[in-house]
Amino acid sequence: MGFLPGTFAGLLGVLAELIVQLAFELFARFGVRILRSVFRITRSPDPAVAALGYVIIGGVAGLLSLWIWPESFARGPIHRLLTLVIVPLLAGLAMAALGAWRKHRAQELIRLDRFAYAFLFAFALALARFVWAR
Repeated sequence: MGFLPGTFAGLLGVLAELIVQLAFELFARFGVRILRSVFRITRSPDPAVAALGYVIIGGVAGLLSLWIWPESFARGPIHRLLTLVIVPLLAGLAMAALGAWRKHRAQELIRLDRFAYAFLFAFALALARFVWAR
């Protein structure tokens, strides 16, 4: 049967969704660092509150991404499902790798540098795009 062109296009769409998620996560990471420095926040919130915050911010980022890209890059139900399941896992792993790189260089870390928080952010973003993208 071979590798179908539709499958290739679908996988490119999944890759594009991953790039969107990583871009928004990096932007959120940058924003959190700025807010912490501007308001001189030294105490971190409770982990459950922080997790809820990242879910909310991820959902808002997903809605904002729909304003910029209203259509899903992934076509077809299987590829769209991959963007909901696999892409947040990959985004979480990428952010955790960035966190490990920053830790190795003795740089300040935020919770988004950890897999669980990055995954929650990415999953909320992916869920918003999965539900509302055309």
